[in-house]
Amino acid sequence: MSVSSTIQQIQFDADGLIPAIVQQWDTGEVLMLGYMNDEAVRRTLTEGRVTFWSRSRQEYWRKGDTSGNAQYVKGAALDCDADTLLLQVEQIGVACHTGTRTCFDAHELSPAIGDQPDEESADDNE
Repeated sequence: MSVSSTIQQIQFDADGLIPAIVQQWDTGEVLMLGYMNDEAVRRTLTEGRVTFWSRSRQEYWRKGDTSGNAQYVKGAALDCDADTLLLQVEQIGVACHTGTRTCFDAHELSPAIGDQPDEESADDNE
């Protein structure tokens, strides 16, 4: 599939953006979430380096150009609704602007832990 036809499939939001989940290609570690417009998607898919659209600065930024913490594309997929992009990358250095490996290690939550009922318990509830 061509990059142009891929971009035509994407369901961008009202601001013309799609969220992009960035994942380490070999471990599955979730590194960060960024946003892309059609041009950032095109650059990412054709250049092999991840490019985002900065919502705060209103400009493109290619991960690693100033920090050296680059992301090299190893794979990409759209979700079933074509409204979220998953990028599998080789992360060089840290992914988060705070200097940590991932953006998801600063605020661990304490959710209730759900357990799938065993078959015997499920039968008792019917």
